[in-house]
Amino acid sequence: MQLKEKEFQQMVSTASDRSPVAKNCTLAFLVGGAVCTLGQGLGNFYGNFGWGEAIAKPMVSITLIFLAVLLTALGWFDKIAKHAGAGTLVPITGFANAVASPAIEFKSEGYVMGMGAKMFIIAGPVIVYGTVASVIYGVIYWITTLF
Repeated sequence: MQLKEKEFQQMVSTASDRSPVAKNCTLAFLVGGAVCTLGQGLGNFYGNFGWGEAIAKPMVSITLIFLAVLLTALGWFDKIAKHAGAGTLVPITGFANAVASPAIEFKSEGYVMGMGAKMFIIAGPVIVYGTVASVIYGVIYWITTLF
């Protein structure tokens, strides 16, 4: 039996549940905003701690990475992400989770062939395509500044 594309789309639409788009967007906005607010609060805290901006900014990144990895290790990051969706993908926390999750999952296979080999299985393509995109952008920027 061969289905036509229209018939297949009809079957898919009747079988799948409607996604609560407004709710998902609202939760993603609130959680992403909360992560960013936490980052700003940490920046203010470290700034008031007597550290200059040159030290406070990296400390914010380090703290957010640590918290994301800790929540991943405790299994809480996935529970938060289940409800918050894209809000947990604020770049630094989402990237930390993407590196930590496979490392924790494959630790039982050993440090080299398990953790080391699988650590960048998710984050690796992000790094590669991010680097390629930045090089392409840099070349385009360089060419446009010549004229």
